[in-house]
Amino acid sequence: MQTVDLKLKQASAVLGVDPKDLQNFVQFKVLRPPRRDSFYWFDNRLLLEAKVAFYLKEALGTSTEVLARFTQALSNNLKEEEPTRFRYVWLRSRSARGREPIEVRIPLRNLAKELEQQLPRAAVHQDLPRGRKRPGWKREFARSLEAAARDLSGVRESQIMEAIRGNRAKKKRLPEITVGASRRSA
Repeated sequence: MQTVDLKLKQASAVLGVDPKDLQNFVQFKVLRPPRRDSFYWFDNRLLLEAKVAFYLKEALGTSTEVLARFTQALSNNLKEEEPTRFRYVWLRSRSARGREPIEVRIPLRNLAKELEQQLPRAAVHQDLPRGRKRPGWKREFARSLEAAARDLSGVRESQIMEAIRGNRAKKKRLPEITVGASRRSA
């Protein structure tokens, strides 16, 4: 995996998430990127931690407090090992009363491969300061609108609304939960 050093907006583009969601993870200390020159910086290891945190959030819908604890435990282990070496990583959470632990299996190698494929997105999303527009942005914006209008020329408004509703419904879909049994005693 190539070595990267990305700002928050670029990291969110690589991860395929809204910058605000990534910022919330930093704010609630789910992720702890270093801060230089008033910017948060994400390297390969931190991008993988973020990918795992978003994966867990999507799969489990868990709270930021639990995500922060899982991510911290994962971070401590990733410092010592090469993350792509492992196909899966298991996280165990034991209740305060010492009951049987809950295990979550994470496909770490697949998530690392997804990150590698999405790294070129960082170059497309320049992290420009607010309020400063680059030269020619109006012409570029107008050209983009014209191209979108040409692409949508044969599409009815009802088709657009149907696609939006379908996309929103897909995002709201609850995670699939599967139960497996084991006859072995621990």
